[in-house]
Amino acid sequence: MSEKTNLLDFDREALAAFFVEHGEKRFRADQITQWLHQNGVSDFDQMTNISKVLRSWLKQHCEIVFPEIARDELSSDGTRKWLFRFADGNAIETVFIPEADRGTLCVSSQAGCILDCTFCATGQQGFNRNLTTAEIVGQVWLANKLLNGFGQRHHVISNIVMMGMGEPLYNYRNVIPALRIFMDDFGYGLSTRRVT
Repeated sequence: MSEKTNLLDFDREALAAFFVEHGEKRFRADQITQWLHQNGVSDFDQMTNISKVLRSWLKQHCEIVFPEIARDELSSDGTRKWLFRFADGNAIETVFIPEADRGTLCVSSQAGCILDCTFCATGQQGFNRNLTTAEIVGQVWLANKLLNGFGQRHHVISNIVMMGMGEPLYNYRNVIPALRIFMDDFGYGLSTRRVT
C-alpha cells in the first residue's frame, strides 16, 4: 500500500484539487480546512458534516501528522518554547511570545539553516533540510492546541513570524502554502499584516 497523504501539506486550493482528483466536490476542502485549522480536529471520525463513506476513505488514504513534542519550556514572563522532533530525528524550535496586545508565534521553516550569519546560533549548527508545508503548519496547529487556542473568540496566536530555525525564502515552495493557510478565513484567519 502506498504512503498516506498528510492533509496538513495542502492549502485550501490544493486540497480542493486533491478532492476533485479523487472524485469529490471542491467544497470538501472548505470543510476539512475548517475542521483542522479552526476547530483543531485531527480525527476524521469527529468531522461530523462529512459523510461516513468519505471519512472511511480519508482514514484509508490520508493522515494528519504532527511533530513530536520533545520539550516544552515556560519562562517566568510567559514565553513558551517548544522543541518539536520529526520522524527522521530532526528537531526545530517554535516560540510563543505573549504580550498585552498580541500573542506572537515564531515558526521554523528549516531544520538548521543554510546561511551562516555570525550573530545566529542556528547557522552555526549547519543545514539539514527544508521543512515540508505540513511540518510548518504542524507547529502552528500544535502550539494552538497546547495554548488552548482552538474555539476561542479571540486568537491566542494573533501574529505569526516565520523566524525561528532557517531562512524562510530558501524554502519558498513550502512556506507559501503554509502562509496561505494562516491567512485563509477557513484556516487561521490571520490578517496579512499579522503574518511576517
